[in-house]
Amino acid sequence: MNIVKSAAPPRDNVRHPQAIAGHDADGYLFAHISDPHLSTLEGVRRRDLLNKRLLGYLSWKSHRREEHRTDVLAALVRDLQHCRPEHTVITGDLTHLGLPAEFREVAGWLSALGPPEQFTVIPGNHESYVSSSWEETYAHWLPYLAADIPAASPAGLFPSLRVRDHIAFIGLSSARPSAPLLATGSLGKDQLQALGRVLAETGERQLFRVLLIHHPPLAETLGWRKRLTDSRALRNTLERHGVELVLHGHAHRATLGWIDTTAARAPVIGVPSASAIGHKPGRRARYNLCRVSRTACGWMLGIEARAYAPELDRFVAAGVVLDGAPHRYGTQNQDDNDRQQHHEQGTQIEHETQIGQ
Repeated sequence: MNIVKSAAPPRDNVRHPQAIAGHDADGYLFAHISDPHLSTLEGVRRRDLLNKRLLGYLSWKSHRREEHRTDVLAALVRDLQHCRPEHTVITGDLTHLGLPAEFREVAGWLSALGPPEQFTVIPGNHESYVSSSWEETYAHWLPYLAADIPAASPAGLFPSLRVRDHIAFIGLSSARPSAPLLATGSLGKDQLQALGRVLAETGERQLFRVLLIHHPPLAETLGWRKRLTDSRALRNTLERHGVELVLHGHAHRATLGWIDTTAARAPVIGVPSASAIGHKPGRRARYNLCRVSRTACGWMLGIEARAYAPELDRFVAAGVVLDGAPHRYGTQNQDDNDRQQHHEQGTQIEHETQIGQ
């Protein structure tokens, strides 16, 4: 089902973030991007590919290097600088093969992007293509991965908790090495138990809880080969303790689903790759700007998509994903509003798929 059939902004339309979903400037603005696959794979050695990475390298060589473009990612960075979100979350797959050289390259990109206090990163399956040394890989990203109160060891890094204003960004790691031709992920019992404690504590503090995960928690989003193996256990945890918003990547397309929890009906939202030129329908680069406000009626959440327009070489407004209604997402009026069409003059933007209904 298409919920944003088209949103065609005029050629000079770069809206100020205050305009998002009818909000004023009182809310907290943050961006969600995913799957930038920004590393170049230059200088890869044969001995680096004597495992599952060989299949990934052949995929990159045959088509992925034409799909994931540095010019698209540069346009996204320019748009982020214009829209000025207070925080940005990146839900995994910053690399292609998870090579140590890629981790170093991404670390340089993150450093140029901004300070770690303003950016939260979680890993994706491409970061854990095969088992690798912590010191040679994730250690380079630690300032962007770590919680406000750092874990005593890498084993306790997730779930991470970063509190910004009235928002609790809760990061999970579903990144696990998997067999060739598989892109599955899992969380494990220990991480799920710790997540329950974090959700309960942040719920008691009356924070707006944003859960960050690479693999979609809704089983119907992707097929068996790319699934989150313990998605049911994760959904049980969220249903029991509550969550206000779930953001993910991995699917390389824009999706909107729902999870019913004790707190409310929470949206589950995915975005396409941040660097994709879009050779396949629905796969062109896109990211979301989210504004959260606390009101007498509860939380207000407005989300607007911004998508890459190739003929303009920049990102443009691509329609409303959620319209800023109070955080009671289960009403029919809310669903009707989310499915409305947005028609303006200019570039046609990719469709968004609604799932989990």
